[in-house]
Amino acid sequence: MARDERAALRHAIDSMLAAPETRNARWGVLIVDPDRGDTLYSRDAGKLFVPASNQKILTSSLALESLGPDYRWSTPILGSGPIQAGVLEGDLLIEGRGDPSVSDSIVGDAMLPLYAMADSLVARGIRSIRGRVLPFRDAFPDATIGFGWAWDDLDEVYGASIDELFFNDGVAEFHVKAGASPGDPVSVRVRPAKTFPRIRSNAVTTLRGTGRDSVPQLIAAKDTMRGDFVLSGTIPAGDSAIVAVTFRDSREAFVGAFAEALRARGITVMDSILPADTTGDTLVVLKSAPMPRVLAAFMKPSQNQLGEMLLKSVALAKADTGTARVGRRLLTEHLRALGAEADGFIAWDGSGLSRRDMISPETVVRVLSAMRRSPNFQAYYDALPIAGVDGTLRTRMRGTTAEANVRGKTGTLGQVRSLSGYVTTKAGGQLVFSVLANNFMTSTAYITRVQDSIAVRLSRMNIRSAR
Repeated sequence: MARDERAALRHAIDSMLAAPETRNARWGVLIVDPDRGDTLYSRDAGKLFVPASNQKILTSSLALESLGPDYRWSTPILGSGPIQAGVLEGDLLIEGRGDPSVSDSIVGDAMLPLYAMADSLVARGIRSIRGRVLPFRDAFPDATIGFGWAWDDLDEVYGASIDELFFNDGVAEFHVKAGASPGDPVSVRVRPAKTFPRIRSNAVTTLRGTGRDSVPQLIAAKDTMRGDFVLSGTIPAGDSAIVAVTFRDSREAFVGAFAEALRARGITVMDSILPADTTGDTLVVLKSAPMPRVLAAFMKPSQNQLGEMLLKSVALAKADTGTARVGRRLLTEHLRALGAEADGFIAWDGSGLSRRDMISPETVVRVLSAMRRSPNFQAYYDALPIAGVDGTLRTRMRGTTAEANVRGKTGTLGQVRSLSGYVTTKAGGQLVFSVLANNFMTSTAYITRVQDSIAVRLSRMNIRSAR
């Protein structure tokens, strides 16, 4: 690369970071040519920043390198008694081990794997279950949310809880349709399961007005005494809306959806309370979607719950203890093995929703650079959002040389904005970059423009591949 091109890059980035709009912001930037070992730009690259979802860069690297691209989760279904004349004389036990893929986002319809398991039980001759459908064992015995998650995030879809049995990313949808005229009943359809969670509707069809009265104003709140949801509010005549709610008990949601699948396939659950049995014969095993599909569903939309599932899944697979504490220890060992400095990160969760996470641009770039040398790199690279094409980058850098070029991970929290990843230059070289911004008072849109401008400028550089 010509010396004047490097100087021009440095001058351009210095000017953007020194703009009065971000005079109180903290910027951490590192851009390297990994093939040549050249640093093209560095600004506080060794300092620690809140990464937001750039934490997922670390978690996905750990999961892919520890478990491998061919890894699939297994969920055994066991019977605690014999099968006699089509009746399972016992409970049906579901042994969750962290499969994150029973979701609309990964398999298209979260009910499909559950229907497939029910079909397999029918094929085994089961027509009735004397006992109950129950979760079996406790593969993830610690907290069901990430360490340091804010309490007011927990009712949002990005803050749903997780467990070893995990259904539809921890979220259900209420599809609401107003009546034709004011005062008409409001209809509600639940999905992906049709009967779980239960809902009572107090919502009212109203005349379409102006302002707030022109759009649905709906709230779904959980009745903690009865265990169902109450839908309230108004919806203009002829309108429709989708209201998303989170499961507070992930295992209950999975069992409720599976019980529905059993009924749909003609299997009766008698719900008799039988003596507890800690053993059972395996009747069928659900296999998950493959790791690359899970990683894409994790990274492209920046799905927080999958970060915690992956962190605990690695702990369960490698240490037979599916806790976040063990996952954090394994993540630390993994990052140190990739060359990250011991003081270059503090990891508390797998998703970056925790503000306790801290990371330096140096650590991010070391991980991204190390993954380029991994035999699993293609699966890792393909899981990242593509500028102007998909995921959290689908609307960014369109119409530039970075479109369909930059593969990067975004990150957003209050006063936090991150962008790190790979960019291919116009001459065919590949650069690795990390641009982290904290503590800014300007708009997030302004910070985004700066980060995108840096990525676009890198895509226009005349750096050839050294391979």
